[in-house]
Amino acid sequence: MNSALLAIGVLLLTLGLFIYGRWRHDVVAVIALILSSVLGLVPTDAVFSGFSHPAVVTVACVLILSYALQQTGAIDVLAERVLPKKSNVTVSLLALTALAAFLSGFMNNVGALALLMPVSLQVAQRHNLPAGQILMPVSFATILGGMTTLIGTPSNLIVSGYRAEAIGQPFKMFDFTPLGVSLAIAGVLFISLIGWRLIPVRQRAHADAFETGSYLTEARVSEDSKAIGMRLSEVQEILATTDSQVLALIRENTTIQSPSPILQLQQNDILLIESDPDVLAKNLDVLNLVFHEDRILAMPTDEPEASPAPSSEPSEDTKSAEKKQPPVHTELSELVILPGSSLIGRTASNLRLRALYHVNLLAISRQGTRSRTRLRNMPLRTGDVLLLQGPEDRISNFASNGGCAILAARALRVPDRRKMLLANGIMVLSVALAASGLLSAALSFMLGVLLLLLFNVIALRQIYNAVDWSVIVLLAALIPVAQALESTQAAAQIANLLLEYGAQGNAILALALIMVTTMLLSDLMNNAATATVMSPVALGTAQQLDVNPDTFLMAIVIGASCAFLTPIGHQNNTLILGPGGFRFNDYWRMGLPLDLLIVALTLPLVLYFWPL
Repeated sequence: MNSALLAIGVLLLTLGLFIYGRWRHDVVAVIALILSSVLGLVPTDAVFSGFSHPAVVTVACVLILSYALQQTGAIDVLAERVLPKKSNVTVSLLALTALAAFLSGFMNNVGALALLMPVSLQVAQRHNLPAGQILMPVSFATILGGMTTLIGTPSNLIVSGYRAEAIGQPFKMFDFTPLGVSLAIAGVLFISLIGWRLIPVRQRAHADAFETGSYLTEARVSEDSKAIGMRLSEVQEILATTDSQVLALIRENTTIQSPSPILQLQQNDILLIESDPDVLAKNLDVLNLVFHEDRILAMPTDEPEASPAPSSEPSEDTKSAEKKQPPVHTELSELVILPGSSLIGRTASNLRLRALYHVNLLAISRQGTRSRTRLRNMPLRTGDVLLLQGPEDRISNFASNGGCAILAARALRVPDRRKMLLANGIMVLSVALAASGLLSAALSFMLGVLLLLLFNVIALRQIYNAVDWSVIVLLAALIPVAQALESTQAAAQIANLLLEYGAQGNAILALALIMVTTMLLSDLMNNAATATVMSPVALGTAQQLDVNPDTFLMAIVIGASCAFLTPIGHQNNTLILGPGGFRFNDYWRMGLPLDLLIVALTLPLVLYFWPL
């Protein structure tokens, strides 16, 4: 069979698997790589060449450098000084989104959003707005900011790599800036003045709460509970007054799905309750129920060693020890799971939260889905909101190690001013070296990582924790697949089809078609994957038209960053799904007008800055 047709078949299958969403993006990329190798599209000695690609190395190093900025408190200081303390909604949003766009031009987008989420929630509370009307603008602003520099987002580095292969020179650090900054400014103004008003209002925010969707909570019938002897229908009638409901009942470690309404409750029964966070505690208090994991916590004298997972009920020795040890001050904290977190796919039972961190998992909020699985058996996902109980320092330690963001205003912490200044200086030096051309981007940022280690800004073990390895594997696996599209002439054939049937030979129509196609794909799959797939097509189209390939590559840069229509197109959109109380179809309300604005501005601007 024609190798070009095989390559197109692999491409279509890969796109289909990305959109299907059953497997993670990096797994799909590996499937595409193995299939391409088996079919002879990728030579055996080039299968793993993507892992040494400069773009992949640069992405890993930028992730580490941005992690250092987060951990040293450098961004906290900037946010504290830049954001206004007292202002109206428009000024607050303008300052917050502008800062988000600026930060994401030089650091990981997810990291920028995670750092600004507590501030965003504070702004929402101050202006009595739903959290989502602040979180979505900030998320979109971080995506817009990624357009502005070479390191703003992995897709920019991918496109730069293809330019290096096609022309012999990659894009420089600030080649994206004139076009990217123009669009980012226009986007931030639209979001701050008009866009946030288009976001669906799900619930008004209160002074001390924000909408995270319904929690799934395990509530135990204690020995003095009013619920003992009550029929389940009576309990459900009480819970219904606050739009809460019982999803399942666990009795003697047996889960009863959709239990009978006439079933009478007994001591130590466990109810799986779906409830809004604002009324969760009230519901338990009315019936004298307790959180199943809510027990007196005592601070251990030192860090506990790894031990077997605790059973669902405390042993007699544990109960005795709890009585002997003085209770410590605990608090309830809400944490959201970040993309790339080590918690994703794991369950509460194998995390050993109490043994390793001395905290209790009380409830889980997963927006848009309902599960009758026990909390301890529920695999965690990106965007899940966890309600934890424990000492503040232990919860902070868990959040840092587990890849979570605490959804609360936090005190400004600068633990080491020397490390903060070093992290800033090293990042500036790396950017300067890459921008000047003295060193390649990969070498510049690799030097930055080395300096972080030599000056002990972050520990060696943190280096590996800072890298989102799923992104690295995704890029390394897809680069050889995309190169096969070029070597087999598949990209050229796709370009021919676009020109003949879509653009009809018109370069500007072809440019618009390439950009819009990239934008639509980016809403359905990872932006780095989109850039990897579309870059060969853009180069093939430019060659067919005999025009400047940079013009089409810039259209890919902008299109790959415009994931504003769905919560799955960009990690930041997924991250705010739970904390913002959003539904899948909420994003296009502000996203579609923003997309139209970007398209309308990009076509004349890209032709001005990068003429055909």
